[in-house]
Amino acid sequence: MMETATSQKDFRRLEMIYKTLFTFCALCCFVAILPLPLLYYTFLRIIVFISAGVVVYHFGRQKELLWVIVFGIILILFNPIVPFHLYFKSIWIPIDIVTAILFLLLVIIRLKKKELPQEIIPEKPPQLKTFSRDRIIKTSSKNNINNE
Repeated sequence: MMETATSQKDFRRLEMIYKTLFTFCALCCFVAILPLPLLYYTFLRIIVFISAGVVVYHFGRQKELLWVIVFGIILILFNPIVPFHLYFKSIWIPIDIVTAILFLLLVIIRLKKKELPQEIIPEKPPQLKTFSRDRIIKTSSKNNINNE
């Protein structure tokens, strides 16, 4: 998603969408500490699963293994398709808090950078490699006269 941005304006718009999504996920995880109906926790699983998938995809493309592993674990824990049941709310409360803090860290630390992604930064054109057979060797005029 972020790699398809073709201009600085598009990049900033996507960055703002990501920040909003991840902040919303963090807020939802903090709210999940309260006793709420099952429907809310299903919604939480879906939104955190999608957001963690975006993080894994984005940082996987950037080859940042630590973020991929951390949010890959979150992706597995909050999977709504094949739910990971821990059955006790006392186990889920620290997981929700840590997940919320990780999403906030992602917003504050990682996405705070205002630089453009690698695809947008203009690159210098590669220089053509020359080989010795392609070079013209200049010889002195004395050598040319002696050879004739």
